[in-house]
Amino acid sequence: MDIREALYTTRAMRRVTNEPVPTDVQARILDAAIRAPSGGNGQQWRFLLVDDPTQRERLGDLYRECIDLLWATIYADKVEAAQGAGEEAESLRRMINSVSWAQENFAVYPLLLFAFAYGDTSGGSIFPAVWSAQLAARAEGVGSSLTSVLAFKADETREVLGVPDEQWKMACCVTFGYPTGRWGVPQRTPVQDVAYRNTWGTPVGFSVDEPLWP
Repeated sequence: MDIREALYTTRAMRRVTNEPVPTDVQARILDAAIRAPSGGNGQQWRFLLVDDPTQRERLGDLYRECIDLLWATIYADKVEAAQGAGEEAESLRRMINSVSWAQENFAVYPLLLFAFAYGDTSGGSIFPAVWSAQLAARAEGVGSSLTSVLAFKADETREVLGVPDEQWKMACCVTFGYPTGRWGVPQRTPVQDVAYRNTWGTPVGFSVDEPLWP
């Protein structure tokens, strides 16, 4: 797969089938992940794959509780805004519906990846590897979606996963599965509206009004 196709079409794919992800595909995903850079080349990371149905059920119970907490706290304003009219409200409703599907079907995901970094809460040494895993999955036709919402129930999640040392900080969980929908280039706010040059607020100097791929 062309690298630009992977970059432009690797978006959150939450709706998936329960078809298992073959172990050779899993191996290629993880092998790509560990080739990513890390702080000081320390490689202070651990990756935990979960495909056991009982484990997925237990984690699904925690995920459902966490999403309820998300709607009631951090995303409360988004939930309220979604009740309105217009394009932004419709976009928020699509996002909420997608997350709600994941909430109700978490145990359906055939493969979960938990990423841990030793003593690092910044994410700088783990998220490059996580993104490489997601790009590698895209090249295999496997959809993925990153969530950190289980941080609401971090202790309970660690207990389910049997993580022995609190210095291993859970950065995120990534769901994997074969998507039921189609790949595509997501709509985004244009770069000239979110980027500056040299000093804050100075125009970046170019405009990109349509995706530059394909």
